[in-house]
Amino acid sequence: MCAIIGKDVLYENQHQDESFLPGKFDYTKEDSNMLSQDICKRDNITECNNLNIPELDVYHTLNEAQLYHYFEPERGIFIAESPKVIERALNAGYEPMSLLLEKKAINAEHEALLERITEAPVYILDSVRFEEVSGLKMTRGALCAMRRKELLPVKELCKDFTRIAVLEDVENPTNVGAIIRSAAALGIDAVVLTGNAADPLYRRASRVSMGCVFQMPWTIAGDETLTEPKSIGFKTVSFALTDKSVSIEDRTLRSEAKLAIILGNEGEGLKDETIATSDYTVKIPMFHGADSLNVAAAAAVAFWELRDRSKKIK
Repeated sequence: MCAIIGKDVLYENQHQDESFLPGKFDYTKEDSNMLSQDICKRDNITECNNLNIPELDVYHTLNEAQLYHYFEPERGIFIAESPKVIERALNAGYEPMSLLLEKKAINAEHEALLERITEAPVYILDSVRFEEVSGLKMTRGALCAMRRKELLPVKELCKDFTRIAVLEDVENPTNVGAIIRSAAALGIDAVVLTGNAADPLYRRASRVSMGCVFQMPWTIAGDETLTEPKSIGFKTVSFALTDKSVSIEDRTLRSEAKLAIILGNEGEGLKDETIATSDYTVKIPMFHGADSLNVAAAAAVAFWELRDRSKKIK
């Protein structure tokens, strides 16, 4: 068998199925004209017909929490899916542990990944087995197990920024991914999450973000979620419906040099303590008697309206 140990892959050649032996890859030019013969001959690429092997556990047996604690007490791993998301993770310096490809889907995007992933093991599966492992048809034929990076403390990450978003207990990975994608596009410098928020590196979050979780600075805060931004000059802006809420169009908000935009849990909103200790409580004016927006939609409105207008769009 082969087992992932730290960053190394040790092949013990104990598999009964010879089609699993490292370097045995029967991929013909009739299947695709995209994959070069040089890549096919590499000894880190294996065509695999057996899902019941430990090398594939990270893709279909272990859950997100188990992946997070995979190397405990050291940082764990996560799964990135689709060539574009994996490429952005590689660009951000994340280390690939292994790559899983759907044989039928291999094209120029996948070959570009193989040009960069030359040492980590690559496993090729047919479409039926790949879908069984991935659980989705939306992966564009690529999954990559990658090692997590150490996160920076809030003060160190945000000290030179003017606009940050703080996500307090936003639990849905889809919302976290969508918020980070909007933050990247609409002028937010960094995202700070509380410990109870969904992990930006969860598969769904990174997929919904279109890989922006690898382009956008972010970190997870400790217990001092609000006091840390305040200690480095940020005025805190809580989005909540209260008697003291001011409109997001209030010009005083735009005049602040540094803003921390705080968004709350999907069901409960922000904690009373968070609202009470914020410098501003803000609401978004709405039509037709509506009194709330999905947190991801509200975030996009807030980011654009409260952006640092001295910055130029690149």
